[in-house]
Amino acid sequence: METDLHRMPRRVKTVRMFRARFLLLFLLALPVATPVRAQTAPPEAAPPWANKTLVPELRARMVIARMTTEEKLRLVKSSAEMPPDESFGLAGFVQGIAHLGIPPLRESNAELGVAMPILPGQNGPKDEATALPSGLATAASWDPKIAYANGAMIGAEARAKGFNVMLAGAANLARDPRTGRNFEYFGEDPLLSGILAGESIRGIQDQHVISTLKHFALNDQETNRTLLDAKIDMAAFRESDLLAFQIALERGNPGSIMCSYNLINGVHACENPLLLDEILRKQWRYRGWVMSDWGALHSTKDAAMAGLDQESGAEWDSQPFFGEPLTAAIAAGIVPASRLDEMVFRVLSTMFAHGLVDDAPTPAPLDVEAGARVAQQAAEAGIVLLRNKGSILPLSRNVRRIAVIGAHADVGVMSGGGSSQVLPIGGAAAEITIVEHGVPIPFPLIFDPSSPLRAIAAKAPQAKVTYSDGKNLTEVAALAKSSDIAIVFATRWEAEGHDAENLSLPNGQDKLIATVAAANPRSIVVLETGNPVLMPWLSKTAAVIEAWYPGARGGEAIANVLFGDINPSGHLPMTFPASAQQLPRAEVPGRVIEWNTNFRVDYSEGSDVGYRWYHARNLTPLFPFGFGLSYTSFRYGGVHLRGGKTIAADFSVTNTGKRTGAEVAQIYALVPLPKGGERKRLIGWGKVELAPGETKQVSITADPRLLGHFDEAAQGWRIDKGTYRVEIGDSAQDVRFSGSVKVVAGSLAP
Repeated sequence: METDLHRMPRRVKTVRMFRARFLLLFLLALPVATPVRAQTAPPEAAPPWANKTLVPELRARMVIARMTTEEKLRLVKSSAEMPPDESFGLAGFVQGIAHLGIPPLRESNAELGVAMPILPGQNGPKDEATALPSGLATAASWDPKIAYANGAMIGAEARAKGFNVMLAGAANLARDPRTGRNFEYFGEDPLLSGILAGESIRGIQDQHVISTLKHFALNDQETNRTLLDAKIDMAAFRESDLLAFQIALERGNPGSIMCSYNLINGVHACENPLLLDEILRKQWRYRGWVMSDWGALHSTKDAAMAGLDQESGAEWDSQPFFGEPLTAAIAAGIVPASRLDEMVFRVLSTMFAHGLVDDAPTPAPLDVEAGARVAQQAAEAGIVLLRNKGSILPLSRNVRRIAVIGAHADVGVMSGGGSSQVLPIGGAAAEITIVEHGVPIPFPLIFDPSSPLRAIAAKAPQAKVTYSDGKNLTEVAALAKSSDIAIVFATRWEAEGHDAENLSLPNGQDKLIATVAAANPRSIVVLETGNPVLMPWLSKTAAVIEAWYPGARGGEAIANVLFGDINPSGHLPMTFPASAQQLPRAEVPGRVIEWNTNFRVDYSEGSDVGYRWYHARNLTPLFPFGFGLSYTSFRYGGVHLRGGKTIAADFSVTNTGKRTGAEVAQIYALVPLPKGGERKRLIGWGKVELAPGETKQVSITADPRLLGHFDEAAQGWRIDKGTYRVEIGDSAQDVRFSGSVKVVAGSLAP
């Protein structure tokens, strides 16, 4: 049984550490017997650090005592000298020390499955993996079990491919609904994001694969992300983005953390001592190692002394700062040799703690069917029913004529682009190079091979199902008019390194939907998007579902929801704006800047991210955070609220409809502000699945930090005495119950 010093009671830690040190000293003191003559060489004794009963920290110290300076430097920088047979599939590679039994770090991007670098025209082996739905789809499930299952699947497939570090576990908040990587993240709320990111990390690491919490921190837009200086009040920072990371760290215990590209209040994230040393190490007591994002490092001494432990993707930096420059800095005493030992210790102790040394991955065939089941379950749990006029959904299997229109629905479903791109099992159904302003985007648009058209046809075998690509609006109108049901698929592609210019569907799709809706009032829109979009046609349609990027079995998941085999239970993890004018910034900053010049983004909204912003300014969005319809109905009752040091709530939820379904019951606190007014915060939720007529109890006790303000002067959380309003409902704006409780003053460590 492995022992993790991080989790052990202090007394047990002390006793075991004493025993381990005594054993080591005893072994070192034993005399060495020299045989007179040996006929055969005796078996080489296992090194003392191979003893699995020793704590990871002691094992790491033993190894460090045997390492040369060159070997230590090898562990704090990724290597461009990757194994030839693996170089195409590796996002990063850190050389091991074979004679000491330390394996190399084989790293892959893996936010939505084990990813491959896929660039236009690039040749190399085609390494396929299960494509999970987008992070927003998982977030829309509001289900930690789904996030954990996704992570466990990633970890299992990583081991089967020989990887031991997954660059997965993003906890960035979606501050802007045009940001290109929002599809990888878990939405706009720190509690929801932190819990789901933490569960995904935990799932990966339970497979003895290290997961990486990223991008630390405020990497909240892609436009000129390496030049962006994020300006934010530190208290607001602690109450929003940093709180999401803190919860994810507490929940998932990630082996590594990746610092981001941007600057924070004038200092690059990867050389920011306040972020990496004061907050992460001293206040949060983080024990793993900090790696840089690929191309995010700008210095040697400043980064090393601020708390960066490993230069990742060194070939992407302007020079390998932890290569010869670090060697020289240590030789000159600019960076103490003890700091190098600390960096190596953090890497090695984490490798021991998470099983990388004792349980190396063994390449094996993927369990394709198991992966597909996980992906489909996540897709089905994350689909959000936004509109269902006249209960047109679920569809009857007796429908005779169905038109399926647009978005390559005949071959597959869209996925997001960038380093998280998975090459799906069976290969891409379609691969498209996107050109914007005359310049190709460096990642292709990939459609996962799960055809909604085929899945819909399989659900209604008696129906005539006709597909149109949607390009000829006259033909589309005629097809829609002659059909009993018209289903329009619409997409918007998002990708790393790229932010959308607006919130609209591209390529004339709004006009396409309006044309279909005008021709057939029984029109259904299926959205495959990586962000919220505007819907000028909404009132003309019969139904709308948000399927996000639904992954390996997205077509089947969509069809199951359309025909009622799955009752939709997804709820929005992001607010859908009514217009860009409702956002804190009407345009994405930094599109036009002087070449290679830093520019500042003032996050003046502070911790009022998403629904908090809308509440503070009394804005009505298109769809609120937490919104989601069902094919059944629910009643809330028996509410009992308790105050004191925090807020607790007990209540019942009853399924009052005729179908089994799941409800996401959400609890919000209206936290009084010191200078007047209040701030709305999600303090908990309960997802309950209920048969018709069934009732279940929901009990929530709020994390007190969600009721507090971060006191920068005192460096801790302060909860003010007062009367706090509590709202319970199924979105940030649909309130089923409202009450008040008294909260006593209190304080918490940072």
